[in-house]
Amino acid sequence: MNSILVIEDDNDIRELISEFLLTQDYKVMLASDGLEGFNIFQQNDEFNLIIMDVMMPNMDGFQLCQLIRKKSDVPIIMLTALEDDLDQIKGFELGVDDYITKPFSFQILIKRVEAVLRRNNQIKINNLSKLTYKNLLLNLQSFEAYDESELIDLTMKEFELLQILMENIGKVITREVMLDKLWGYNYYGDSRVIDTHIKNLRKKLKGDYIKTVKGLGYKIDE
Repeated sequence: MNSILVIEDDNDIRELISEFLLTQDYKVMLASDGLEGFNIFQQNDEFNLIIMDVMMPNMDGFQLCQLIRKKSDVPIIMLTALEDDLDQIKGFELGVDDYITKPFSFQILIKRVEAVLRRNNQIKINNLSKLTYKNLLLNLQSFEAYDESELIDLTMKEFELLQILMENIGKVITREVMLDKLWGYNYYGDSRVIDTHIKNLRKKLKGDYIKTVKGLGYKIDE
């Protein structure tokens, strides 16, 4: 269930937005001004979306957005009675994802909410579909590996092994962990099979990416 933080100083508008979002099966938390909203945001970092007013006591929406953007890329929709293009431009420059002027219909609001969440989810999916490190790129959907933009012919085990290392940049991955991930807990073979795969993988890669940690395993340095 998507969680939405609504920050609005007008009690009637805040409650109406909350009630409408709840009917659409969203989880909702409320704040009555910018400072309260920022405190709630700091205590709950799992919001999928923030809807905020601009003109609020204690801290306005522009200040609040600036603070949030220093900590998070959570999508933000601004609600405001300000229709000046410069105000909207300022909001977008601060990292606002959408801008809705008051008065607005709740049908339009929900469509904007759905669109922003859909875009953000797609960005997350796209980011998860590939791994990059220096000149290396792994496409996790097509199972293709590239080094310096050149397609590298890897076996599936070599690809999966490189994926494990690239998902854990800077961390030492032991042979035992690699065996568990690649073959499962029922594998009883020699752990040196990992060394063989690493050796073959190194031959195919252009760069010296994989480091040996003596007595432990392997890693890709940060």
